[in-house]
Amino acid sequence: MPSATSPIPSVPVPVPRTASIQVRSADYRNAAHGDALVRLLDAYARDPAGGGVPLTDFACQHLVAELAARPQAFSVLAFDADQPVGLVNCLEGFSTFACRPLVNIHDVVVLGSHRGLRVGEQMLTLVEALARQRGACKLTLEVLAGNAAAQRLYARTGFAGYQLDPALGAAQFLQKWL
Repeated sequence: MPSATSPIPSVPVPVPRTASIQVRSADYRNAAHGDALVRLLDAYARDPAGGGVPLTDFACQHLVAELAARPQAFSVLAFDADQPVGLVNCLEGFSTFACRPLVNIHDVVVLGSHRGLRVGEQMLTLVEALARQRGACKLTLEVLAGNAAAQRLYARTGFAGYQLDPALGAAQFLQKWL
């Protein structure tokens, strides 16, 4: 497992291909990858599922450098004929119960023009492989209750609701702005 300061090596991972879709790890030092990341995340932010509000100028200008400064962050991009069409941003955390890293999938973006083509599935396959390379014990994510398409994607790729004891019910995702 790499140290917290060493980058994850780019290792060829078998990912099922759909048409001309190419899925790869984002290189935060690559200007084209950085531009794709910001444009795709802004498209997601503008979508009702992403809140319906564009990214701030500050986020657009600083996001890639801030991700690059965090060794626990990694992203996956999907391209169709060199046009960016999908993005997954991930942040490594730590499971105290397993005493191993975990990977939280923070953003999943597929442009409307490419939904239904299994782009999300291809990106999540690579995310899983990269998480395994990091020694992660699990992947986590959040999804809006009304986002049925995303829920189908996540179920198809092996995600399920989280609970420890059925008598205590399913976990809820909460937030508090600071």
